[in-house]
Amino acid sequence: MAEGGQIATRFSCQTSWGARPVDGGALFQLWAPHAATVELAAGEGDETAFLAMDKDAEGWWRLKTDAVPVGGAYGFRVDGGKPVPDPASREQTFDVHSRSRLVDPHAYEWRTSAWRGRPWHETVFYEMHVGTFTDEGTFDSAIERLDHLKATGITAIELLPVAEFGGRRGWGYDGVLLYCPHGVYGGHRGLKRLVDAAHERGLMVFLDVVYNHFGPDGNYIPSYLPDFFQSEIHTPWGPAIAYDEPAVRDFMIENALYWLEEYRIDGLRLDAIDSIHDTTDTPLVEELAKRVRAAFPDRHVHLTTEDERNITRFIERGADGSVPVISGEWNDDFHHAAHVLATNDREGYYIDYEFDTVEQIATALATGFVYQGEHSPHRDRDVGETSDHLPPTAFVNFLQNHDQIGNRAFGDRLRSLSSARAFDCLQALLLLGPQIPLMFQGDEFGDCNSFCFFTDFDGELGAAVSRGRKAEFAKFSAFEDPHAQEVFPDPNAESTFLTSRLEWSLKERPVNRRRLQVTQQLLEARRDHLFPLLADAPGGTGKALVDGRAMIVSWELAPGRFYHCFANLDDAPWDIGEDFDPSLLEGATEVFANHGGTFDDLREGRMRGFSVGFMLGRHDVIEGLAE
Repeated sequence: MAEGGQIATRFSCQTSWGARPVDGGALFQLWAPHAATVELAAGEGDETAFLAMDKDAEGWWRLKTDAVPVGGAYGFRVDGGKPVPDPASREQTFDVHSRSRLVDPHAYEWRTSAWRGRPWHETVFYEMHVGTFTDEGTFDSAIERLDHLKATGITAIELLPVAEFGGRRGWGYDGVLLYCPHGVYGGHRGLKRLVDAAHERGLMVFLDVVYNHFGPDGNYIPSYLPDFFQSEIHTPWGPAIAYDEPAVRDFMIENALYWLEEYRIDGLRLDAIDSIHDTTDTPLVEELAKRVRAAFPDRHVHLTTEDERNITRFIERGADGSVPVISGEWNDDFHHAAHVLATNDREGYYIDYEFDTVEQIATALATGFVYQGEHSPHRDRDVGETSDHLPPTAFVNFLQNHDQIGNRAFGDRLRSLSSARAFDCLQALLLLGPQIPLMFQGDEFGDCNSFCFFTDFDGELGAAVSRGRKAEFAKFSAFEDPHAQEVFPDPNAESTFLTSRLEWSLKERPVNRRRLQVTQQLLEARRDHLFPLLADAPGGTGKALVDGRAMIVSWELAPGRFYHCFANLDDAPWDIGEDFDPSLLEGATEVFANHGGTFDDLREGRMRGFSVGFMLGRHDVIEGLAE
């Protein structure tokens, strides 16, 4: 709130790292406790002036000066070495190797400054890679598609990481300047315009952030600040980040606050938190969440995580149903079980999942994780914790995401690997299950084109990435064919990136128009029937009854309000059994069925092949059957 009770329209986040305009010039800050000298490199090229900075007792170097105007270039020279970019740069003059540029956050005036977000239970995610979402690959071009997403029933776009990374194209998980929106996408101005436009349409914007490592190209921090990393703790990407250093911890937590305040982002997805090696008593994730929630008490701000450990510590609810830490955990188990049932894929981590039954899908829908302390054959150890006490909204389910498509050798989507009937049923389970659903770009109209892993590295780094990618898949059966190795997409080839662009023209084909209509129908049913019940949906009410490839799953979403999913994911019809009491369905609200006669069939105690139906009623159908 601005002075005099007026709503603020310009926002900035004051961080301990980086540079910001102040009265009389700008303040520049860098933490380098073991450096003998640090100078501000004001300007670039032959016009650079080197200005000495002052060091305090905690290792912070600071300088207030008018030598760099807003829009001007600057960097830091540590111990007389080569000038490096500001690790908290908000904009670069060219790329990750160039000088940083001084930005005035207050230059952008928000049209939607009164926006307070949407509650978590209304979230329908649409995962978007800005560079491939449109032909232009920019924030501004993405704005042109927001009306389509709103009309589809999407309520939240989730951007893959946008922090500046090496090269012009990539997934974004190799970011090195974590405060700097990628210049190729449109930089800080473009991202603010996109968020503003989304809010005008009632859409939330989430951002994927990476706090477990930095990318290999353009990360200068180790060259002058070894204290930023734990040399004795190693990760797949090198030394772990030193979260026991308060200044390092603040760098990441302030980064989260920065996106939420300065860009009005509605939520963050914390990437692979199982790879954050934190030796402190309070995990980074927990402290970050508490500071975020304290900073924005008047806004709906949500946090999600990716964590392969299937732990529940961060997604527990308070006694009043509140969310103290994380709103929702990405549930890989749901994806893996659904993928195996649809494709019979049995390699890699898919060996942990069953193709001849829906039991694991039913478990994920009813109680959260599939692995809740059970032994994982793939990992050869027990995995997970009991999750059946949690509300369904503690989990984010998906059939596809950037990883599960792009980390396949040829980037193939589930829609191209499974039968249309199986995919249609699984999509209904995703979008009308009481968990928070996530779709990947193009899913709404049934895009079958590839989304591949791509990068833009050159030299030895580029060659190493290409070799490593091939080696990763060498053990899979598909690569026993030498021809497969010859056509394997090189991640550094521009053609791999271009192949991954979303093909919007498909939307106009009859089969894709029909797919979009079904998606809209499903999300309309979710809005009308589930949104009102999910806000206070309790945990511990999910039940499942499974018969081969058929199932009934129920949840008591409110006292006396039972939500039922009936699904037969087999070709053969399913006779539910003589113990089924169709009278329990009397007076039930028919939410959705993928076949015209599904509800009539259910009242006769049967289901045709590959059929799904959802109902809201006053009676628990499973309780009678279980007896």
